[in-house]
Parts: sequence; structure tokens; C-alpha cells
Amino acid sequence: MPPRRRTDPAAGRAALVAWRAAGAASSSSDRRTAVRFTLEELAEVAPGNSVEVRVPPDGAVQAVAGPRHTRGTPPNVVETDPETWLALATGELDWADALAAGRVHASGERADLAPWLPLQAARRR
Repeated sequence: MPPRRRTDPAAGRAALVAWRAAGAASSSSDRRTAVRFTLEELAEVAPGNSVEVRVPPDGAVQAVAGPRHTRGTPPNVVETDPETWLALATGELDWADALAAGRVHASGERADLAPWLPLQAARRR
């Protein structure tokens, strides 16, 4: 299977603008594009394969330097819903607050994304 094409940056930024304007009422297409765009940025700023970041149903990525996961359940997993992920990526929600509120499930010693959030491309300009 060929690798998935990267999200066009202009389309990703436009989807983020649309998500900010509409929030939970944004179209599933805009939400999905915004999630994938920000997950791709996370993989760029925190390259590696030690943490699997899951944002069902919109996307997943492996990021963060460390031991590579190859089979079975990854030892380091972060999972959250699209609204929470986009709030984290844009700086509208703090990592510690999301964890404390149970909006993010993080397991494993490397499953801490605080050093990379919010993401630069996702911040308001």
C-alpha cells in the first residue's frame, strides 16, 4: 500500500480556521483535515516511532524519538477525540488540564506530548 499523501498546508490551515469558527459544528471534512494536518506537524516536530498518537476516527501518527514499536500494542499510546486534539494542538487547552479532566488517555513513559504542544502551524496568527 502506498503511503498516504501529506495534507496540503493551505488546506490544513483553512480547515483549522473553519474548525475554530464552528467548533464541534464544523464539517467532518474540515475536522478530519485539521486533525490530519496537525498530526503530521507533530510527527515533523517530534520525529520518531516510540509514541502512537490516535485521534479516532480521523487519524493516527507515530512520533517522538525512542525505541521503535513494530508489533502488537504499542507501549506508549496517546488517544483522544478530535475536539480535544485540536484544542491541544491550537493551544486552547493545556496538556496537563486535558489529562486531569480525563480528556486524554496517555500510557507509557514517553506518552507526554506537552513539550510539543501547542503546535506552531496550528497557533493563531
